[in-house]
Amino acid sequence: MHPHSRHPRRTFLKKTAGTWLAATAVSSTSLATAQNALIRTQGQQQGYKTLPVPLLTRDKTSVEVLEFFWFGCPHCYAFEPAINRWADNRPEYVSFVREAPPLNPAWEPHSRAFYAAEALGITDHFFDKMFNAIHQQKQPMRSPKAIAKLVASLDVGVTENKFIAAMTSFTVEGSLKRSVQLATQAGISGVPSILINGKYVTGNTLAGGHQGIINVINTLTEQEHKTI
Repeated sequence: MHPHSRHPRRTFLKKTAGTWLAATAVSSTSLATAQNALIRTQGQQQGYKTLPVPLLTRDKTSVEVLEFFWFGCPHCYAFEPAINRWADNRPEYVSFVREAPPLNPAWEPHSRAFYAAEALGITDHFFDKMFNAIHQQKQPMRSPKAIAKLVASLDVGVTENKFIAAMTSFTVEGSLKRSVQLATQAGISGVPSILINGKYVTGNTLAGGHQGIINVINTLTEQEHKTI
């Protein structure tokens, strides 16, 4: 955060006293700004950046790790083994969630599919199959009908019509808006990106690769756990 020094306005008998106070206030504010800039720069050198204003997380009793992703992203698909291994072995005090913001209009069908699967409680059955259909079987999965056909084939009690209806439901519309707002507030412009406890953002470019991202996650989640 950027703390700002606030000084009450005062009337001084001597002009020089007022001038000195104003100069001191400017110096204090400049120092605080410089210190915050230094903290953010140091973070970037260590593989992450610090948000100027922390964002709310879903559960204040845990340290939240949030992955922004897109099903059509080859980099997200390549990151899956690393983030899944980490998720399977994460500490109990860490929660792991995903958001699929449609940062590009072309992403929207996949975003709707993700949130529809969440709303219907079939994410665990759907997630890997959707990724594999796109990246292994080379099916673009752009149309609701194609995605719904995949869901119906999973034998989880969800018909094509039910899934298509869920993709345009009020619940999914709300999830889309929330995800875009959160990504905007976090300054996310590409995926995969990781938001740690609403405060720190990392990704391939900042961390230098998949293992670098995992290292940043481990370091910052342990740091944040001490503050809960």
